[in-house]
Amino acid sequence: MKKNLLYPGTFDPITYGHIDLIKKALKIVDTVIVAISENSNKKYLFEASERLEIVKNALFKDLNFSKKRVKIIIFNSLTTSLCKKLKSNIILRGLRAVSDFEYEYQLAGMNKKLNSNIETIFLMSDIENQIISSNFVKEIIELKGDIKKFTTKSTIKALKNKYE
Repeated sequence: MKKNLLYPGTFDPITYGHIDLIKKALKIVDTVIVAISENSNKKYLFEASERLEIVKNALFKDLNFSKKRVKIIIFNSLTTSLCKKLKSNIILRGLRAVSDFEYEYQLAGMNKKLNSNIETIFLMSDIENQIISSNFVKEIIELKGDIKKFTTKSTIKALKNKYE
């Protein structure tokens, strides 16, 4: 039976840290479903449809990921409900620093309470990408800094278009 893993997040924008986690997850499961959150309570730089295109361009055009192994969707439901709908019982969460752990641990516990069949796995990006966050990338580009080390060419182009 094929194993699907759900990787939920805002991806506003996608970074090399996110991409590291997708690469690592593909070593463990057959398919990674990148699930872009559309939460009306959050303020995003890019609309969900824009983030979908940015992630597609980054993964499929810039980096040549397999469309058979990576799926990209938008969702606005509980992550556990999405898991059930997609027949996935594995959620991927990334950890950059010890400070991420407490929140992610609580989130994993809540998801387990909502659906006892779900397991959350935590992965860390490679050391050179652990400091990257979408917020830092947006701040650097807004201040006209160089973000080539943090995200893909097409994502940089989308960010520049947003800030120009």
